[in-house]
Amino acid sequence: MPANPLQAYENASKSTISGRELEASVLTKAANRLKECREKLGSTEHYPELADALKYNRMIWSIFQAELSKPDNPLPQPLKEQILNLSLFADKKTLEMMAFPSPETLESIIRINLNIAAGLRGSAGI
Repeated sequence: MPANPLQAYENASKSTISGRELEASVLTKAANRLKECREKLGSTEHYPELADALKYNRMIWSIFQAELSKPDNPLPQPLKEQILNLSLFADKKTLEMMAFPSPETLESIIRINLNIAAGLRGSAGI
């Protein structure tokens, strides 16, 4: 994994895949990393891996927030507001998970990421 996820995101966006596919891909990657942590949740060695996965997830949602806040973002305002509200919820759940790890909170973060990724790909959610 690159040291700076933002740089990796920007580098990948220059490739041939579409922006929507890239966004779906990074959300899916974050969800998969969190799923791996779910299997180890509660064990003494889960924390470093979980902390890294949650940090990665927060970085992705921070990038979305920054992009949506740009004045030249082409999305309709109501859609931007809905996604920003969802990103705030994702942030809240991520911080909650950092403070009080629980399978339910982790599952909600995973589902958010996978459902948004599915929407970006134009497919049904989970």
